[in-house]
Amino acid sequence: MVYQAYSPAIADAALRAGRFVAPFSFHRMTWIKPSFLWLMHRSNWARKPGQERVLAVRMTREGWEEALSQAVLTTADPAAVAGAAVHVQWDPERSPRGAALNHYSIQVGIGRRLIRTFADDWIVGLTDLTPQVRKAATLIQTGQAARAQRLIPTERPYPLPRALEDRLCPVTCSR
Repeated sequence: MVYQAYSPAIADAALRAGRFVAPFSFHRMTWIKPSFLWLMHRSNWARKPGQERVLAVRMTREGWEEALSQAVLTTADPAAVAGAAVHVQWDPERSPRGAALNHYSIQVGIGRRLIRTFADDWIVGLTDLTPQVRKAATLIQTGQAARAQRLIPTERPYPLPRALEDRLCPVTCSR
């Protein structure tokens, strides 16, 4: 499961169709985040303009690994990054209150060359998490973090094939 935040227009159209359709842009990179809390930090718990709706995006394992097999770290040579179909960056994981933690979370940018494949072949389900996100945000703001934690999806480390791990995990990756 990965997560993305969108405007209501994009989220509503995608949920109706069961896949990404216009007004989703197939002409620009889209960033997917396996870390729910990192996306909450990025979207300000679905309050940032243009990111008011949070979708859980279920992808095939084959699609996820195909994307990673074409990825280049954003810290690589600029020419390699510019030509890459997929970008990967590592950012500090976040707590429910947005504090940076001492381990890292992957962010994956699917570029224009693969975005149709992502949308049409790799995605097998979309779920609107917005009501859950809003409820959790309210609980956190009112000092009820333990109750909010029950609304946060459980995440586990993804067992990368060794070749992908060696290529995509800088020294900050836990092994």
